[in-house]
Formats: sequence, C-alpha cells, structure tokens
Amino acid sequence: MVDDLGPEWISCYGARGIETPNVDALAAGGMRFQNAYSMPKCTPTRVTLLTGQYPFRHGWVNHWDVPRWGAGCHFDPEEYTTFAELLRSAGYATGAAGKWQVNDFRVQPDAMAQHGFDEWCMWTGYETGVEASAKRYWDPYLNTPEGSRTHEGRFGTDVFVEFLIGFMEDHRDEPWLLYFPMALTHGPLVPTPDEPEAESPLDRHRAMVRYVDRAVGRLVAALDQLGLREDTIVLFTTDNGTSRGLTGDLGGREVPGGKGRLSESGCRAPLVVNGPGRVSTGVVTEALVDLSDVLPTFAELAGAPPPEDLELDGRSFAPLLLGAAQDSPRSWILAMGGGTARRTAAGVVGARPYADRVLRDRRYKLWIEDGAPTRLFDLRADPGETANLIASEEAGVKAAKEHLEAAWHGFPERDASPRYTPTPAQPWDVPIRSEGSDGGRP
Repeated sequence: MVDDLGPEWISCYGARGIETPNVDALAAGGMRFQNAYSMPKCTPTRVTLLTGQYPFRHGWVNHWDVPRWGAGCHFDPEEYTTFAELLRSAGYATGAAGKWQVNDFRVQPDAMAQHGFDEWCMWTGYETGVEASAKRYWDPYLNTPEGSRTHEGRFGTDVFVEFLIGFMEDHRDEPWLLYFPMALTHGPLVPTPDEPEAESPLDRHRAMVRYVDRAVGRLVAALDQLGLREDTIVLFTTDNGTSRGLTGDLGGREVPGGKGRLSESGCRAPLVVNGPGRVSTGVVTEALVDLSDVLPTFAELAGAPPPEDLELDGRSFAPLLLGAAQDSPRSWILAMGGGTARRTAAGVVGARPYADRVLRDRRYKLWIEDGAPTRLFDLRADPGETANLIASEEAGVKAAKEHLEAAWHGFPERDASPRYTPTPAQPWDVPIRSEGSDGGRP
C-alpha cells in the first residue's frame, strides 16, 4: 500500500510521463480494478483496511497522528480486530514493514504484536520530542521488537524491503501474511538512491514513484527466487490520492493531487491483484471494491472466518479473484473522512458528528455534505466532476440517485468516535482544542 498516490501516477492506468513497469507486469498477469476506493486520508484508510469497517463504525473518521499528538488516543487492540489477528489465528506467520502511525511505540512497545503481527520493522511516525523520528527515508528511525533506532546511511524503503524478503525466507515452508504500508511517496520529497540528483519537487516525486515500482519488482523477484510465486497473492493499492500541488497526466487529462478531498482524485485508488495460477489473468474489471473489503477477502482466501459477532462493512471479492464469480458483491462503494480529529475533555472525537461522504456505483457518484445530498455526477461523461446532476429528471440519473440515497439512509445517524482506553498522559500530549461547530446530520 503506497502512501499518497493516485492512479494518475501508475502507467497501466494510463498515466503519462511516468513508467511503473513492475506494477504494470502485476496488472498484465492479474486483475486491474477500475472502480476501487480508499478513504481520502491516511488514518481513516488504514483503520478501514485493517478492520473491514467503515469510519462511521470504527470511529477513526479523521486523521490523528498518535506519536505526534498523543493525548491517550491510540488504535486499541482490545477494541478492534485486524486481518493480521484473523490470519495468525488460522496458522499464518504475520509480518509488517513501513508506516503505522496509529500507536506510539514508546508508550505501547508491543502494539504491533497485540494487533496480530509476529514480526515488524516500522517507521515510528514522528514522535514529539524525538528529532530523529522525523526521518523515514534517509537515516530512517525504525522500530522492531528490539526497540527503535536510526539506520544511518540507509534509505528506509530498502530496509523495509530487506526485512520483508528475510521474512519470506524464514517462513517459506509455512503460510504467511505480509503487510507493507510504504512510506513512499509521502512528503518530504527526497532524492532516492537511484536518482540522487533529483532537485525539483516534481522530479523528486517522480523518482519516489519509480522507487515504489523498484520495491515492487524486488519483492516479486524474491517470490520467484524462493519458489513462492504460485503460492502467493499480491495486492497493490494506495491509502489515498496524491498530495496536493502535484499534478499528474491521466490519459491526457490533468489530475491535480486530491489527498484529503472527496473528489475522485482524493479517493479513487489503484488496485491490482496478482496470483499466478489462482487469480484471473489479464483482466480489467469494472467491479466495485473499497478497502473495507480487504479483511473479508483475506479471511476467505486464508480460510480464517471472522468471529460471528464481528460487525463488518466489507464484502469479500475473493470469488471474483479466483474466477468463481463475474463481479464483486457490491452495488456501491463509499469514501469518507478527512481533516483532523478533535481533542475534547472526553477524549479524541471526530471533527464533526457527521462527516461528509461520497457513494458511487459504476457510473454515478453522490455527494453527502452537511448531512444532505448535494451533488451527483456522471463519472463516465464527467470524470472531473464539474456538471452537477442532482436536480436532473432524466430517468437513469434519478434511479441512480435513489439507489445511492437508499444506501446512505442505511448508515448510522451519527459517526462513532475512536474507541480506546486512554494510555497514560505524556509530556508531549496536545492541548485540548475548542469544540468547534456541530455540523451534524439533520
């Protein structure tokens, strides 16, 4: 899972001015999804991916950088079940490398293990008061079961990839799960080992995208070398759209970075799934998928059924991957969440009681703002979302609007807040912010 990258930077999606041959090869030998959604911001996506629940249910609707802001808030293993826990309970060895950011490893050194990972190598996130922890690329400050330290002279992505390959080697004779939430391509924009002379922000961004592709190629090559390729399913996606200020070319159409926004440039995600001999080959699908679907899909593929009392929003698309179905089980997908949560006397809560959100089918997209439907777009005719059809009387448009509104009416009338037992107060905790506007759903 790449950090901050939309499909306008992946060449198999039609991106121009960039080449991603290793991701393209996965797509050519697997399935490429045209209609996949992440959430528009980091924290909501990560918790949705891990739990199979939408932000209105798990409560992490907005960004909250736990190592930086603290305030006792954290992704509480007593309150949430992750796909790693499910697969570990089914006999899988589990590992993770990259970015986490929803626990503070100083306060919770065993957080990764408690969330289901046997081994890990994670950037700590920026820990307030620890200057070294600001670095995720050159001289990265990383946490493992042995603690946190700087890896001088190294590039973070290389350390992560080496850890992942070592994990594959150690566990080649047993089932395993690896989760790689990359640090790339999130700012700060830096030169990479392959392109040390890159200077402008755009050149550095391109270099970082190419280094993403290089990392993908190294991991796939390791699977081949270890004889594990035909036993492994690889899923490639991103956590949200590209950072603002970076404009890509998607088939001749300029796409400004939309991170944090509910436009397609903020929440439409590349999704490629590859598994030789298992996943259908050379397929470009219009099937609807969002990242809440990852947990139930992994659970079905691994034979690790979720507990019956675990409330999930995601739907498994494993049958589609394996050729046992022609479509996903969805008729709509959802994206929501952005901005920063609030700290109150009662704890960290959402920025608003009811966040704005978007729902879409294969063609039409409905915006819910301030608790009411406000905009409707035909994404086939209007991918830039410029012509609002909310008042259209055309039969097909009205039918799509009614279908998406019916799905929306099935949501809770108020979003949940993060569920957690506060960790002990720390010197770096943020001050309590003002309550702000209500902005709830009528």
